[in-house]
Amino acid sequence: MDPWKDIGHSTRQELQELQNRKLHHFINRHLYPFSPHYQELFKKNNIDPRSIKTVADLKRIPFTSKKDFIDPDHPHKSIDFILQPDADKIKKHWPLPELLKLKALGLINGPDEVKDRLAREYRPIFITFTTGTTDKPLSYLYSKYDIDNLYVSGSRMLELFNIKNTEYIVNLFPFAPHLAFWQVVYGGLSSCALILSTGGGKSTGTDGNISAILKMKPSVVLGVPSYVYHVLRQAKEQGHKMESVKKVVLGAARVSSAFKLKLEELLASMGATDVSVFGTYGFTEARCAWAECPSSNNMSSGYHLYPDKEIFEIIDPQTGEVKGEGEDGEIVYTSIDSRGSSVIRYRTGDFAKGGITWAPCPHCKRTVPRLSSDITRISDVKDVHISKVKGSLVNFSNFSVCLSEFKEIEEWQIELCKKDNDPYEVDELIVYLTCKDSVNRSTLTETVKQRLLNMTEISPNQVVYIPIEEMVKRLELETANKEKRIIDKRPKV
Repeated sequence: MDPWKDIGHSTRQELQELQNRKLHHFINRHLYPFSPHYQELFKKNNIDPRSIKTVADLKRIPFTSKKDFIDPDHPHKSIDFILQPDADKIKKHWPLPELLKLKALGLINGPDEVKDRLAREYRPIFITFTTGTTDKPLSYLYSKYDIDNLYVSGSRMLELFNIKNTEYIVNLFPFAPHLAFWQVVYGGLSSCALILSTGGGKSTGTDGNISAILKMKPSVVLGVPSYVYHVLRQAKEQGHKMESVKKVVLGAARVSSAFKLKLEELLASMGATDVSVFGTYGFTEARCAWAECPSSNNMSSGYHLYPDKEIFEIIDPQTGEVKGEGEDGEIVYTSIDSRGSSVIRYRTGDFAKGGITWAPCPHCKRTVPRLSSDITRISDVKDVHISKVKGSLVNFSNFSVCLSEFKEIEEWQIELCKKDNDPYEVDELIVYLTCKDSVNRSTLTETVKQRLLNMTEISPNQVVYIPIEEMVKRLELETANKEKRIIDKRPKV
């Protein structure tokens, strides 16, 4: 039975004591005994796993990052992160009471029952991959225990959204071995709600997805922000109504308040009323996702975390120093209840402005910690040389926030290139836009340039208008798992 209802209203002290207990147990019963990577890491740094008793002790453990999964001399390095128990390791590391329980189980039900129990808990049976936007895709494996946790996180998310089991759900996430699609699938199954997973644009096509929504009349639609907007915009252009839609859940990309309001307005124009738009946050390494609770679409409640399943830290990305409550920094994740591929102190490469708060949620009153939804990829900060004198560090996530605020803009893409295609020349920035037919393009161009200059200190060299059909192909909205929003065509020298 999921203890979420109790956990959601426990005191901060109770939750932190729970995390301390689960952290110590996880490291000493599962991670250190059975993870080749972390056993080597602890020995190399002279860390006694028994000394890790509280969240504060985590700072003694070195960080893990994607780079640790990639070793040219060890092409299957990711296997070292999988928990791999055997009889000798269990006898060496497990305490006597737990060994006696296993022995009793074998005496009562036979030795095969012991093997089956351990297999259900530890044997990898499912796999997902990172999307490979920054490096080659990396695999993460799940045991039956981890699949059960995927049910749990999915169920908690639907409860946060106030989605009832009597509601119909259409899942537009692309069918792929990626977390977002499967988190929705297992969430729907756990809630006993009727859910149709169309597979997104690659599987069903935009017209097929529109047809599915019209026939099923769901109250909930889920998917990648850009593709959900694309489907609904196409449906409007075809003259359809979407009165049934009451909740839109978005994942796999940042969701600004401006985009939520834009989506709400689009649905209102198709007859939908009182629509709530939710953002979610998740990453492959955690094998789960977190959700906002209902609030007005011009704000975010923050992502409600699961303190019985993980520990989050916010660190200075330069020094690694742990930041205080509410401070900005990079998100670091530690599992305290996983099997399969398990990581601790994992640097996500995501930067949260506002960090984490332990204050009770003003909307749903839950007391679990909440992660700020103002999250950007550290890799989105690029060095742009507009002049030959020096470069400027530009956070391209700010371009997304800025351009999403324009109601006149339907879609956009940014392209970075070199002047005259000369690798030694200055950088140029081109903004491609698709806008509504009634828009004065000259006025919009000047407004876009000025607003981008104010927000990012960079004005684009060109603003190019293209038809929606060309933009859809450029963004790969109907063919890729994630849209190609920012294209860096600068040659490497």
